[in-house]
Amino acid sequence: MKKVIYPGSFDPVTNGHIDVIKRARELFDSVVITVAVNPVKTPMFTVEERVLMLKESLKDFENVTIDSFDGLVVDHARQVGAVGIIRGLRAVSDFEFEFQMALMNRKLSDKITTIFLMPHEKYTYLNSTIVRNLASLQSDVSDFVPPAVQEALRKKFQS
Repeated sequence: MKKVIYPGSFDPVTNGHIDVIKRARELFDSVVITVAVNPVKTPMFTVEERVLMLKESLKDFENVTIDSFDGLVVDHARQVGAVGIIRGLRAVSDFEFEFQMALMNRKLSDKITTIFLMPHEKYTYLNSTIVRNLASLQSDVSDFVPPAVQEALRKKFQS
């Protein structure tokens, strides 16, 4: 069975992320969506909130599991028995950073392969920062995120 991980901050998960997950599901037997703890970022949602939003948003996806980790992606991939790491590429601007990370991950573990997947072109401009900014201004984000995320954003910005 071929298992991969798709790590990310998912703060929050967007329809672009979900599109990449759908593509990964078609290629692999099992996809582990992994909420990363990134010490450089200050997330809006807690790890637990992000995991819950992902679980609700992906509840109908049979070959997907959701977890979280704090540490090196390749170590987590080994822990869960993954053969690869899925990374989404929206634009050429993503490539340089992702390419460097893929090479470093290969150096750390040559048994783990990085697989780049592009979302549908209608999501190439979309990222979590844009969604958070729109939601903070009470803009409608229903075209960009699943309903569970839309509700979580609404509650966050009502406070």
